[in-house]
Amino acid sequence: MTALETSVATIRAGRIRRARRRTIASLVLAVLLVVLAAAMLMLGNTFYTPAQVWGVIIGQDVPGASFTVGTLRIPRLIAGILAGIAFGVAGSTFQTMLRNPLASPDVIGITSGASAAAVLALVVLHWSAGATTALALGVGIATAVVIYLAARGGESTGGRLILIGIGIGAMLDAVVQFLVQRASEWDVAVAMRWLTGSLNGVQPDRLWPLVAGVVVLVPVILAVSRGLRALELGDASATALGVSVSATRVILIVAAVALACVATATTGPIAFVALLSGPIATRVVGPGAPALLSAGLVGACLVLGADLIGQFAFDTAFPVGVITGIIGAPYLLFLLIRMSRNGGSS
Repeated sequence: MTALETSVATIRAGRIRRARRRTIASLVLAVLLVVLAAAMLMLGNTFYTPAQVWGVIIGQDVPGASFTVGTLRIPRLIAGILAGIAFGVAGSTFQTMLRNPLASPDVIGITSGASAAAVLALVVLHWSAGATTALALGVGIATAVVIYLAARGGESTGGRLILIGIGIGAMLDAVVQFLVQRASEWDVAVAMRWLTGSLNGVQPDRLWPLVAGVVVLVPVILAVSRGLRALELGDASATALGVSVSATRVILIVAAVALACVATATTGPIAFVALLSGPIATRVVGPGAPALLSAGLVGACLVLGADLIGQFAFDTAFPVGVITGIIGAPYLLFLLIRMSRNGGSS
């Protein structure tokens, strides 16, 4: 066997190993998600057996379980899974595209724009679920455009984008606090429960924008993931590989921003899920192509796991965003310390 044939065989074997690891890791994440979903449907003030839960799912009339599982727990479960997928895929897309682990929608201010719009719609305008989602989506995209236009140009666009996004996010958070202070007592309670990131009281009619967003936007991002992988190498290399850099970046930014915004409008800004999902997925599936789908599975597992911990691990129930915040804050500090020691590189 010639040296060339040996090299080709080695490369092929490496690709097979990486593909096998990616497949196994994705299956493990999917099984973990199913286990967490089953736990969410069975556990609560009243425990229901798997047979009772399955009966509700297939449409049977199960006394007690039909209302508790069908009306309360299943919408909560669907919201958790879809929001986790949306945050995970959006966060991983930004981190891969900008080659920076801090570049997630919740850190760079995009979800702050969606949050400000949603709070305005909830406590001031008293809009419906669909109108709230539309406003959050529009303001979130506008926020992303402002951040991108302010940061573009030069050699360190990614770093400036993160810093400018953090600043704009702080201003938008101040707007949220102003709206909350001016709201009535009842509206304040609603807004604060939503701002922490919560699956409590999710109604089926509020799920449709999130369902539509995930069903439409996740395939769009996966379809251009080859271009995303090329962008990791830099604009010049991506162009040399035949990738339309500008078009690919616009599609990815719009789709990822929209995903984060529809999830935020439905469940509130669940802290750090977008930040954590990508790095965890990369550790699990190994190097190679962007782990977008795995990041979505990790995001869903994080949300469901944190919600179970918040409901049952303490004497007082906590919203899911409180638990993910406790988990994610130390990781954010670790990232900042590591980047500082490396001279600002990730």
